[in-house]
Amino acid sequence: MNLKEALLNWLQIQVVWEARPRDRAAEDTARFFYQILTEDHGVEQIRVEREKDGYRVAYRREGEEHHLCFDRLQVEQLLASIEAEPRYGGDIQPPGGPSTGE
Repeated sequence: MNLKEALLNWLQIQVVWEARPRDRAAEDTARFFYQILTEDHGVEQIRVEREKDGYRVAYRREGEEHHLCFDRLQVEQLLASIEAEPRYGGDIQPPGGPSTGE
């Protein structure tokens, strides 16, 4: 996986984790991709700025500042897909369905 792909994967799951802070799988996956960025690609710092049409990711690598821009829809597609899936999006009901209190 090249650096740009790793940054996009990390950013997509980071957006999911920020929107769903109790989602343990999102947290674990975000941490996994961050580890890939730091260990495999030598990224030292990452800053994300949300702009009107996208995301600007600034990062430090080998002592130099770099940045990449990603389309907002591309970044937020994973979150939209998760929220559209009834098993994962919205309010998750306990096994057996919602309690009616009767």
